[in-house]
Order: sequence, then C-alpha cells, then structure tokens
Amino acid sequence: MAATNLQQRLITAFLLIPVVITATWFNHPIPWLTIGCAIWGVFALSEFFNLVKNHDQKVKPLTAAGFVWVPALIAGPHFSGHITQSTIFTVGVIISLIWLLFRTQKESAFLSWAWTVAGVIYTGLLLSYLIALRLLPDGAGWVFLALFATFASDTSAFFVGSLIGKKRLAPSISPSKTWEGAIGGLAGSMAISPLVVFLFNLPVSWLEAILMGALISIFGQCGDLIESIFKRNMSAKDSGKTVPGHGGCLDRMDSVVFAVVMVYYYVIWLV
Repeated sequence: MAATNLQQRLITAFLLIPVVITATWFNHPIPWLTIGCAIWGVFALSEFFNLVKNHDQKVKPLTAAGFVWVPALIAGPHFSGHITQSTIFTVGVIISLIWLLFRTQKESAFLSWAWTVAGVIYTGLLLSYLIALRLLPDGAGWVFLALFATFASDTSAFFVGSLIGKKRLAPSISPSKTWEGAIGGLAGSMAISPLVVFLFNLPVSWLEAILMGALISIFGQCGDLIESIFKRNMSAKDSGKTVPGHGGCLDRMDSVVFAVVMVYYYVIWLV
C-alpha cells in the first residue's frame, strides 16, 4: 500500500473513531448510534446495488424499497410488542414481492428481488445487531469490545502481513492476505479485549475476554473474506470511495458485522 493511501487510511480512522465513540456513548435520549448506522447502511446498500448492476445489466434492484427497508431493520431493536425484527423483515419481503408486479421490466425480476433481499440482509439485518448489542445491559461496553477488538484485529493483520507476510491465506479469494497477518490480527484482538473488559467493567473473566477477542478476530476475518468473494464475483476491487483509504462503506463494515453478531449471541447465551 502506498504511503499516501496509508496516510488517508490513518486520517480517516482518527476522524471516524471519535465519532463512533461519541455516538455509542451518548445514545440516549437521541439514538445517535442508530441514526449513524442507518445512514451508513443506506450508503453501503447503494454500493452493494451498484456493484451488482455494474456486473449484470439485467439486474435492477428495488432501490427505493431497500432504502426504506434497511433503516427500518436497523431501528428494529428499539421496537417492542408486535413490531419485531422478524415482522419488519417479513413485511419487507411481502411488499417487495408485490412491488415486482408493478414494475414495467419483468425480465430478471426475481433475480433483481433476490439481490435486493441479499443486500438488505447484509447491510440492514446484520448491522442491526450493533444496535441490539447497544441496548443490552452494559451495552456501550459490549459495543466497544466488538468494535475495538475488530479494529485491533484489522490493524494488526494489516501491519504484520505487510511486514512479514509470506504464506497466502486464501490466494483464490484475496491474494494479499497471509497466514502471518491473520495470526497477527488474532493476537491484536486477544491483546486488547481484556483491556476493554477491564475499562468498562464487563461481567466476564479475563480468560473469557481473551476467548472473545479470538472469536471476534476469527469471525471478523471470515467476514472480510466473504466480502472479498462477493467483490471478486462482481469483478471489483473496492465497493466504493466513500471512506478514503478504506474503500466504501461496504468495505468498512465487512468484519464488523460478523464480529458484532458473534458478540451479541455470546452475551445473551453465555454471560
């Protein structure tokens, strides 16, 4: 990576991290984290749709429906009673299918719908777990654990891989990723997790903190590789240029959403 690109990457991180910390910590009475995630999700969905359309001109995702559906899913954890995530998702599926009947272009209609749902699940449903995690007891601490352990994993993997990486991790998916980088990412996440647990007094032992750090790194790196498969299938290097030095919004959330889902279920099942 060129020095200028690395500088952009660092500057963007230094600008975004304080915003994320502030939105996560001061999430009441105004749900700033939810608002931020909804905006991010819409940008990510737009990038997802653009990748799909550029790859296959016959695919015409239900853009307007997606731009309503994603924020609704992300806000879903705030609702209670009859309005649940499954309700929002099911209603969205039904409405989007009915919508197909009124589209003038019927060619590849179902394929367009399928890509719409795939994009909504990836950028809306998975991202909504960040909000669900924030709304749990000690939610801010759990969110910081998921995010900072993921950032530590990504950063450590990048620098270790750049310095000493030789053995390719998945050459057919992402040739630049190495086993050395993956192990470095694992170590970075495991190192920072006990610190976050201590700072926010989270109800897990330091051994559990290390375990969670390892799991966060593993799930995050899997998420990174999964998006690499998607972009390779779409013949694209990055999803966009929204986040200087990092690519697009879709690129920046790949490891985060997988890590957040893991942390959420770990907390509600095991803590």
